[in-house]
Amino acid sequence: MILAVLSLGALLVPVQASATEPAAGCAAVARPSVPGAKVLATSAAPKPGGTIEYPPEWGVPPITGVPPFCEIKVELTHPGAGDHVLVRLWLPLTGWNGRFQATGGGGYSMHQGDGPLALAVKDGYAAAQTDGGVGFDFEDPSKWALDSKGRVNRELLKNFAYRSLHDLAVAGKAVTREYYGKAPAYSYWNGCSTGGRQGMMNAQRYPNDYDGISAAAPAISMPSFVMADLWPQVVMNVEGVHPTSCELDAFQRAAIAQCDPADGLVDGIIREPAECRFDPGTLIGQQIECKGRTITITKGAADVVRKIWAGPKTRTGAQLWPGYDPSTSLAATAATPFKLAENWVKYFVKKDPAFDFSTVGYREFEQLFRQSKREYDRILGTDEANLTAFRNSGGKLVTWHGTEDSVIHYGGTLKYRHDVVRRMGGAANVDKFYRVFLAPGAEHCGPAAGAAPADQLKPVVDWVEKGKAPETIAAVTYTGASRDLCRYPLRSYYNGTGDPRQATSYTCRTAVR
Repeated sequence: MILAVLSLGALLVPVQASATEPAAGCAAVARPSVPGAKVLATSAAPKPGGTIEYPPEWGVPPITGVPPFCEIKVELTHPGAGDHVLVRLWLPLTGWNGRFQATGGGGYSMHQGDGPLALAVKDGYAAAQTDGGVGFDFEDPSKWALDSKGRVNRELLKNFAYRSLHDLAVAGKAVTREYYGKAPAYSYWNGCSTGGRQGMMNAQRYPNDYDGISAAAPAISMPSFVMADLWPQVVMNVEGVHPTSCELDAFQRAAIAQCDPADGLVDGIIREPAECRFDPGTLIGQQIECKGRTITITKGAADVVRKIWAGPKTRTGAQLWPGYDPSTSLAATAATPFKLAENWVKYFVKKDPAFDFSTVGYREFEQLFRQSKREYDRILGTDEANLTAFRNSGGKLVTWHGTEDSVIHYGGTLKYRHDVVRRMGGAANVDKFYRVFLAPGAEHCGPAAGAAPADQLKPVVDWVEKGKAPETIAAVTYTGASRDLCRYPLRSYYNGTGDPRQATSYTCRTAVR
């Protein structure tokens, strides 16, 4: 699923020397004015804080030490839309740092439950989220995607794409201002995946809503990359060969073994995965152990993996979307059908919940891919390259993306960055307000063999409030090794000496070809 669990890291220094406390404890606030919406009700309830649990199926440790807070809910609707939207705020009862933080979603959900709010409150923020009226399900949009006549619910899709984002900013900051008796000194967006796309949409459509935006692994170009996530299934179904997860893992391990040493350090990370030229045919005939049985890798399996890595193409050979890099795990989208992507086709492209994607061949896939872009790029593509208004507002935007992301290929982020550079006068100009950081070996919104940021918002805060533009972002692997992410297009190079688990043993410099 497109899911991100954000770690906000160490407590940030309050904006004010003394914390601002609410005027009247946890009392209800007046209904905020939200242009284009009708606010139905507000409510307030004190919460004790303590330990906040994630859903057990996520496998994420609970958040401890959350301070007491006031939860304020704002219910609203858009006249004529027939929707019901909930905006939730968690406001620290003591120790507010003077900042507002809006948190993003994952998959088909516009938020990620209590976790991001708890992390933000623990760091002293007034925190907020919205459900956009579309519920809380990352993989399945069946409850909102189609109306009673089987048509795409355009009003709720508009909420999901952009409208509820602005409502969240307006309502959230207004409630915060009334609750504490003063407006936030700074406002931030923090999200990954769908939350990353939401951050980019804020910069593109609502450039004055936030002073700083952290938009990680952004799900921009969603009508394209979600279709591309189904390419492995098309290849396997058409070719009649379905490699087991053990075989897919064997191809990935072999690719890493061959290409990892190219950067001068054998650490399970390929610094330039797009340059890995591993031939899957070299594994033909090799035997592997898989769940108590021996499997011999066939030519058919190798050919299927080669086509998956090549990515979706038209009948004339034109690339529709980047293919998987050989070092990227195929477990999420190839070993089993990717439910989020299947549901995209069922509900938004075919408008038929009973549609069987397993029957789709190469030609129909190309047609569906083009239809997906044609119908949804304008509302959900979130790839407008003109960020002039955001730049002029003084906003700062930071994106990081793992090169082993198996759900959203980092090539989409780089394409967008290059589009902005072309549109806005070159890299030096764009670097003044928008920077990208690749995370070699990191997965979707988190670490793997490669490192991911422990606190993805802090570089944005430092840039906005201290004028300190980030050259690197501190990151850690799942084993605790540290590595700085380098500002694109720079790359991280091992110095040849020192502990390879320490960030100080690496230098950012121009890539050597």
